[in-house]
Amino acid sequence: MNISTEQYLSIINESLDKYIKQTEENETDCLLESMRYSINAGGKRIRPMLLLEFCRICGGDIYKAVPFACAVEMIHTYSLIHDDLPCMDNSNTRRGKPSNHVIYGEDIALLAGDALLTLAFEIMFREDTVGAIGESKVIEISRLLSSKIGFKGMIAGQVLDLKNEGKEIEIEKLKIMDERKTGDLIVSAVKIGCIIAGADEEKIKAAETFASSIGLAFQITDDILDVISNEKDFGKPVGIDNVNKKSTYVSMLGVDKSKELVMSLTNTAIESLNNFEQDTEFLRDLATLLSNRKN
Repeated sequence: MNISTEQYLSIINESLDKYIKQTEENETDCLLESMRYSINAGGKRIRPMLLLEFCRICGGDIYKAVPFACAVEMIHTYSLIHDDLPCMDNSNTRRGKPSNHVIYGEDIALLAGDALLTLAFEIMFREDTVGAIGESKVIEISRLLSSKIGFKGMIAGQVLDLKNEGKEIEIEKLKIMDERKTGDLIVSAVKIGCIIAGADEEKIKAAETFASSIGLAFQITDDILDVISNEKDFGKPVGIDNVNKKSTYVSMLGVDKSKELVMSLTNTAIESLNNFEQDTEFLRDLATLLSNRKN
């Protein structure tokens, strides 16, 4: 049975709210408020939707995958909170709203990010979560996720981003940086969905191709929008890459060539879906939608 974007969003948002609920007044209320602020700040929920949809098209039960989908979204949100901090990108807006540290201060924002990351793993190892899919799959998933977001993955990408400010770098190095910073968590999401469903290696490989292609396309589109969009539509300051003197696909290839690369990557993603027997219309439409996004 196909599930719509609206249905997925309802499942994900209700579950996230359940996991981050304020039970009683105490001295750490500001931390919970800060966590909820960024979780509820209007994210597209791309990563958890991909996780659930790949679980579905591989024959799995999406409701068993929901805790992992929420965990991935918490990790993504933690990375955004930290990314906006003055010591990183120093961005005062995110998704058209004040960044977390602008509202709650740098100290609480930093701790809120830490708390979301920690809560993600707590959720994955809860007794009911483990009971639903089995210990071996939970261990496999946690090993995959921790490696993709750790010092060889997403965090490595952020370090490369900081180190490359003000430098002209080769496009292959830019690709590696973007694969780590943006792509690795998207790849993790789709592979987790496949693992939960018990998919074979061929399907997992096809899912990885889909994810890496749209992940890179997503980052290139961000580079394009940073040049051609405005803050109201983009939801965060534009022209930041130029201010920070960052090498981007646009600075290397220009806007038109960058747009062509986005379309090529999107086509590669869509072609990879031919390896699945289930209806993949949702994923095809999502890939196309992301390639044409305005924010």
